[in-house]
Amino acid sequence: MSHNLASPNLPAHVAVLNFPFASHPSSLLGFIRTVSAVSPGIKFTFFSTSKTNSSLFSGSDVKGLDNIKPYNVWDGLPEGYVPRPGPPLKQIEMFLEKAPQCFERALKEVEAETGHKFGCLISDAFLWFSGDIAEKMNVPWVTTWSGPRPLLVHLETDMIREKVGAPGQEDMTLDFLPGFSNEFRASDLQKEVVFGNMESPFPNMLHKMGQKLPQATAVAVNSFETMDLKVAAELKKRLKKLLLVGPLHQVRPVPSAKSDDDEEEEKKDACLPWLDNHKPASVAYISFGSVGALPHTEVVALAEALVEGGFPFLWSFRGNLEDFPKGFIERTGIGKVVPWVNQVQILNHPSIGVFVTHGGWKSVLESVTYGVPMIGRPHFADQFLNMRSVEVVWKIGMKIEGGVFTKTRAIKALEQALSLEHGKEMRHRVGVLKQLAQEAVRSDGSSAQDLRSLVEIIKAA
Repeated sequence: MSHNLASPNLPAHVAVLNFPFASHPSSLLGFIRTVSAVSPGIKFTFFSTSKTNSSLFSGSDVKGLDNIKPYNVWDGLPEGYVPRPGPPLKQIEMFLEKAPQCFERALKEVEAETGHKFGCLISDAFLWFSGDIAEKMNVPWVTTWSGPRPLLVHLETDMIREKVGAPGQEDMTLDFLPGFSNEFRASDLQKEVVFGNMESPFPNMLHKMGQKLPQATAVAVNSFETMDLKVAAELKKRLKKLLLVGPLHQVRPVPSAKSDDDEEEEKKDACLPWLDNHKPASVAYISFGSVGALPHTEVVALAEALVEGGFPFLWSFRGNLEDFPKGFIERTGIGKVVPWVNQVQILNHPSIGVFVTHGGWKSVLESVTYGVPMIGRPHFADQFLNMRSVEVVWKIGMKIEGGVFTKTRAIKALEQALSLEHGKEMRHRVGVLKQLAQEAVRSDGSSAQDLRSLVEIIKAA
């Protein structure tokens, strides 16, 4: 099918539509960089808000991005708008209200400026209306997603709402969903999916996304087939084409520019030599992602547990240092608190024995690919479902008892992971998954093949 009116000698030109909140922009750009590295002849225009684009396309991180150009779209906010502290729900609402028209206008502007029509549209799955735009443009629509199990939940929202019904049913099991055992509960799902008012912006967006995704030319997921075979099989029944192309951080080539390497060296100097002085599998690495921050009481509880239990730790902490108990950072000789780490390098270090995490999909996948068991303290979105899967499907980690840290619960979980038999069993099982992940990204592996299929879809357009 001929999608593109442009000259056959021009490279494929792909429009990328981004959802500019939380970790979505960096995940989508990482995905595009991977596709670009596999097929450097493709040109991408990355449509997002100016705020997101300026943070993504700045500094030494832009090296190797010559064929990915940012283009700004309006964020939907009135002039002089001052966001309130907390989750950006109002900003998301205003962005979504204007986004379809803003993206469509921007796409036409770029086509007019370049004289080169887009042959394919790639979008974050949240932007369900991208399917309608792609249809108008008569081009394939490829959409991206993180973990397979939450994706299946979004595709089955109507059935879940029918079965679970009103709030108060949080303990109901989800074994009516294919690929889900009776160990999964309604409380593991996003409230917006199960109980949210369908007319409010966020539940409405998720519901429409679930309805629209089966129409996408392909849905690319950052996972690998053997990680969740049952769920992958179910998704294949519901989608035109499921492409499991992960773990993306293992597919992406290492940057070749010297200054990138130098900067990496600078960034890793602080922590890796410190980790070198510790025994294998003895250190707790703690990070709650780029968005999730622990409440003050839990920061105190976890800090006290680390000191009292004598657990060596490396804590990547983005919150307020005043949340720590007085003198904690100065007096603890067993640990290190830093504002940033290269998570992939840290998890790959032999001294890391457990990852204390919020359970975001990217973190779960990185933990799996470096063979590190997890202790989870989920905050929102798909993190609860990810951690339940970690606990009951793969048995490679545990959610913190009661869902929040107390000193006693934290000591108990850290002891189990670092010192007891349970920790050794988890480490063995995650080692098996690590091996499967490595096999998937080899040139003849399932993820590498799916990535090639994705490039073919883009080029054929």
